[in-house]
Amino acid sequence: MTEEMLGELEEKIGYTFEDKKLLQQALTHSSYANEMKINKFEDYERLEFLGDAVLELVTSDFLFRRRRENSEGRLTKWRASMVCEPALAFCAREISLEQYILLGKGEEATGGRGRDSIVSDVMEALIGAVYLDGGLEEASAFIHRFVLSDLEHKQLFYDAKTTLQEIVQQENNGALCYKLVREEGPQHDKIFEVEAYVGEKKVGAGSGHSKKAAEQQAAYQALLARKKK
Repeated sequence: MTEEMLGELEEKIGYTFEDKKLLQQALTHSSYANEMKINKFEDYERLEFLGDAVLELVTSDFLFRRRRENSEGRLTKWRASMVCEPALAFCAREISLEQYILLGKGEEATGGRGRDSIVSDVMEALIGAVYLDGGLEEASAFIHRFVLSDLEHKQLFYDAKTTLQEIVQQENNGALCYKLVREEGPQHDKIFEVEAYVGEKKVGAGSGHSKKAAEQQAAYQALLARKKK
């Protein structure tokens, strides 16, 4: 990873690291560390462990203060939806974090850069790195800026399939189903295209690196179309 690329990412996130090694470690997948066989390339797993805990604390504090009318059970569900793997991957891709991940050749060849599991782990590792480098205040600022911002829009995306299913059941205009209309690309990096239907009516379309991701995007587009009516 060049200094220029690290600086580019720092500019995107609005934070400059005192210890650049922490940033590099947060971006280093185990496949890259193993492939390089150099001790200085530690992977992100320990930072991810720490970042996960910091993220849960900051998110819990945010919900506790902002959602005073909600019960513990509701707060727990809100938090789970906000910090789950697809949600974090969504937030990470808003800053193109996947472009900066250091992957081994094998992991790169099998589509690792597009996997939600890896991208979300790196997001947590980055939070851990900011926490170690700048403390809780800086980590909290990062989380509020990139995870807890524009929640109405993000929540609609996170809960799209469930929300659409509930609406369809209430309106009783037909069953909701998702149809795979196309898949293309090599086995390790496929793109799936899905359309959402209520009865015979097409209500949305989406694409993604998995059928589940494509269905979520289709449901989200269906909800957005409904809001515009």
